[in-house]
Amino acid sequence: MNQPVAVIGAGPFGLSTAAHLRARAVPVRVFGDPMVSWRDHMPAGMLLKSTPAASDIDCPQRGHTLADYCTEAGIRRLVTDEDIVPVETFIAYGEWFQQQLVPELERVRVVSVDRRTGGGFELKLDSGEQFTARAVVVATGLSGLSHLPRELAAAAPDGPAATAPVSHSSQHHDLTRFAGRELIVVGAGQSALETAVLAAEAGARVRVVARGRGRVAFGAPPWDQPRLRPRSPFGRAWSLWALSYYPHPYRYLPAGIRHHLVRRVLGPLGAWWLRERFAGKVRVSEVARIVRAEATGEGTALTVRTHAGRTERLTADHVIAATGYRVNIAAMDFLGHELRTALAVSRGAPRLGAGYVSSVPGLYFTGLPAAASYGPVMRFVCGTEFASPRLARHLQAAHG
Repeated sequence: MNQPVAVIGAGPFGLSTAAHLRARAVPVRVFGDPMVSWRDHMPAGMLLKSTPAASDIDCPQRGHTLADYCTEAGIRRLVTDEDIVPVETFIAYGEWFQQQLVPELERVRVVSVDRRTGGGFELKLDSGEQFTARAVVVATGLSGLSHLPRELAAAAPDGPAATAPVSHSSQHHDLTRFAGRELIVVGAGQSALETAVLAAEAGARVRVVARGRGRVAFGAPPWDQPRLRPRSPFGRAWSLWALSYYPHPYRYLPAGIRHHLVRRVLGPLGAWWLRERFAGKVRVSEVARIVRAEATGEGTALTVRTHAGRTERLTADHVIAATGYRVNIAAMDFLGHELRTALAVSRGAPRLGAGYVSSVPGLYFTGLPAAASYGPVMRFVCGTEFASPRLARHLQAAHG
C-alpha cells in the first residue's frame, strides 16, 4: 500500500512520532512549522519547569537527546536535575531534532481531513494539494485549545487578544510591552507565576489572582526530594512514578477519575527556582472565585469573592488569563464535520484505545488530546517516550 501516513504537527510529539514511523520504514508525510507553539506562544526569557532528562524528545536512534544537542551546538551540557533549560535552547534542540530525523518536513498547513468511502483519509493542504493517507496522526499540541474561564469572557466578547481587555498567556511572547503598566495575571500554575515574574522584571506592576483551591506555592528543590521514593521526571513519589512509566491501565479508570487526575496531578505549582524571583516582586490575591470581569474606560476590573466572603474590586490596565488549555474536538476544525461527529469523546477529548487510536480506525491522537486516556504525562515532552513507540507499532501493525 503506497499511501503515506500523515502526521499533523511538528512539535515534540509530532516529530517524535514521525521519527519512530520513519525508523519502521513506514511512508510518512509530516506537516507543520517546527516548534511553532514554543517559539511564538511562550514568553521570551522563559525557563522550562521540566528537568533536562524530562525534556528529551524520544526517538529510536541514539544520539538525539537534549544533552547530545548541547554537545553538538557547543553549549553547556544540561544534564542534572539542578540544571535549568532556557526555552530558546529547547526550541533550537527541537529544530535540530527535526533537521536530523524528519528532514522531509513540509511547512504547509493541513486545511481539512475527511474520511474516504473506500478507506483512508482525504487531506487538503493550504498549498492547494489534495492527497490520500492510509492513517492520520493528530499532534497539533496546544494549538486552538487555550481556555478562558466564563467569568473572564464577558470582558472580551470577541475573544481574548493582546489588544483586548483580557488576553490568554499564550498570546504574549514579548512581555516588555507591559513596562510601567498595572497587570493582573489570573492563575496559580507555572505559566501564571513565570508570566508574572517576567512581566515584573520588564517593569510592570503585577498582581497574581489565584482562584478557588489554587494558592501560590512552589515545588521543593531537587536536593530536598525524598530519597526513599522512586524517581520520576516530575519528582520523587510513587504516584508520579506510576503515571510516568506505567500509564497503560489509565484508560480503564472511570471517566470522572481520569479527568480529575489530568487536572490535579502536577497541578498548579511553581518551579523551585522561581520562588526567589517571585517573592517581593509580585503581589498575590488568593480568592474564592472571580465573580465577573468588565472593561472600564481605563482598563479592566475584576470583581472577586474572598475566602472570608467579602466582595472586592481589583483593577488593572490589562488582565492575562494564565488558565491553561482544554481539549475540545470541536475546536479542531481541520477535521471534517462528519469525522468529528463520528469520534467518541469524553468531555471534549477523544476516547483512545490501545496504540492511541481513536474510535475512527486509522485516526490517532497524541500529546495533550491523549491525556484524558493515558494520563497527565501526556501533557509533557517526556510523554513522547511512552506514546511514540506504541503509536508507531500499533499503526504499522494495523495499516502496514
